[in-house]
Amino acid sequence: MKNISRLSQLLFILCLTVSLLSPSLVSAEHKLKVFTTGELGMLVPASHTIQFDKAGTVFNYIEDGGQDNAFVFARVQAEIRAQKRHSVIFLYQPLNLDTKVYLNEDVIVDEATFSADTSLDLRYGFDFYRASYLYHFKRNKSGDELSFGGSIQLRNATIDFNSGDGNLRRSNRDLGIVPLFKFRWKKHMADSTWFGAEMDGMYAPVKYINGSDSDVVGAIIDVSLRYGIPLDQHKDLFFNLRWIGGGAEGTSSDNQGPGDGFTANWLNFVSFSLGLTWEATGGLNE
Repeated sequence: MKNISRLSQLLFILCLTVSLLSPSLVSAEHKLKVFTTGELGMLVPASHTIQFDKAGTVFNYIEDGGQDNAFVFARVQAEIRAQKRHSVIFLYQPLNLDTKVYLNEDVIVDEATFSADTSLDLRYGFDFYRASYLYHFKRNKSGDELSFGGSIQLRNATIDFNSGDGNLRRSNRDLGIVPLFKFRWKKHMADSTWFGAEMDGMYAPVKYINGSDSDVVGAIIDVSLRYGIPLDQHKDLFFNLRWIGGGAEGTSSDNQGPGDGFTANWLNFVSFSLGLTWEATGGLNE
């Protein structure tokens, strides 16, 4: 698992490094443009429950798990646009919520009982890496856009329940690939400011997609609304409202215990961020 995680990080660093290379490596003859985007803001959980084992507790992270707060939100993206009509996008989205709480009731996780009147340390880590393709059905000189395509997302989940004294622990880890549909829209106003929207999403029985024997239903939606202000010809500042939702529910066929392999994990997060898009290839003609 550590090796896979390191490989994912290396792939992200490689993609970001390529995107930041100067125009000397991206010629006008190939009509390529490279854009990098960064966002920084706060993430607020709106709803979040999880259950491990059918006899386990349906644990509410917001009411009982310390997620009734705001957390740091950040993401980075590199986009390569070719021949006006095509874009390939690489995204890294870290998500790591660490909380510590005092339990008022017993919590059962995979046959382990974390007793009331004790402390509990929690980690909900759900980093994801995403590669996308977009076909621009509409794109004009002003930058207006209507695009559709698809994404492949690599999820890297680590979900920990640890007793405050360190004597009891349950850790669930999952690495998997999820296919998504993708949509993007952008419209410029008369004053050169712009509005935009973007969505990646999927809802499907997992076993019919990846051919596994696990009877699991999964869903994800990542949708954002933006208002942008050009800083110059190659840089845009934007304000972003984002909703990240979804989860999965079902029983794994390769469970080795403890517990019966059942998991139900559903969440809705909202983020508010300030972002910057920079055209790294600085003014090459389309």
